[in-house]
Amino acid sequence: MLAIGYKQASPDLHDEALSLVNIAKPAPAGRDLLVKISAISVNPVDTKIRRTAEPDADEFKILGWDAVGIVEAVGEHCEYFKPGDRVFYAGDISRPGTNAEFQLVDERIVGTAPAKLSDAEAAAMPLTALTAWELLFSRLQLPADASGKDQVLLIIGGAGGVGSILTQLARQLTELTIVSTASRPQTIAWAKEMGAHHVINHHQSLPQQLEEIGINQVDAVASLTHTDSHLDSLVEMLKPQGKLGLIDDPESLDVTALKKKSISLHWEFMYTRSLFNTEDMVEQHRILNRVAELLDNKTLKTTLGQHLGPVNVANLIQAHTILESNKACGKLVLEGFEQARG
Repeated sequence: MLAIGYKQASPDLHDEALSLVNIAKPAPAGRDLLVKISAISVNPVDTKIRRTAEPDADEFKILGWDAVGIVEAVGEHCEYFKPGDRVFYAGDISRPGTNAEFQLVDERIVGTAPAKLSDAEAAAMPLTALTAWELLFSRLQLPADASGKDQVLLIIGGAGGVGSILTQLARQLTELTIVSTASRPQTIAWAKEMGAHHVINHHQSLPQQLEEIGINQVDAVASLTHTDSHLDSLVEMLKPQGKLGLIDDPESLDVTALKKKSISLHWEFMYTRSLFNTEDMVEQHRILNRVAELLDNKTLKTTLGQHLGPVNVANLIQAHTILESNKACGKLVLEGFEQARG
């Protein structure tokens, strides 16, 4: 089968940073599904791994952690899926990725793809939906009912992939007041379209802008980017005993700043369950199935921002370039493996 990846990490993006190879098609065993991939999306984690993670000696590292596809074969212990099922998932960061014609994935982190979405629309959703769901409801433990009607959630980076679906989940499934940050006309409009009640500019004073819209403090913060540069403002804006959740990788984070207000810190890493084979690993199967239902009944909508064409080296490099510019709006999707050009 064909796959795209690298044998050497590339901190700087260039035409040879990714390459096309022909490797053996894997066979499923145990609880693995063999999925023929139809469409993928590209995430910031792809660029981070390409920059920093060296493959083992003589190994070829395949990136990609979002896909929709058709189950071709199943392992002997599978119970949720059968050949022919259309599925979507975000995969396991410790295994070969989705930038390939076929992939093995544990069925416990796979959901039934939303029936009313195209492959491209569905491929935009798994990683960000899982991250957003776990951050909102497992880490920050925000109420998915009317009991949160007097609470305020601040989202730092509301127009990105995770921010887009997190805003929708908060708006559709809770009674929280949602304040999102964005800075460009396109991203401000996108954040509002996703459901933010208010949008403020992360390049200006956040506490001052909150005050201008009549909000003195917030109950919880979902910080999706540049947490270290905003930390002082976040502590100032959070209520005593508030909650700070984050998904990014700050170079440094002075957690002692949280002590005076007894602010709790919550880190969300969507791959924790699959990396450590946790007892509740199957919860991601359940979350994805629930997300598919919400997409099919139009409670949620796809966060597909840009369709970059077929899966080939040039288009993947373009996706990495857009993500590294920090100017992505919504998700970047590629559809169909282009065998001719790579």
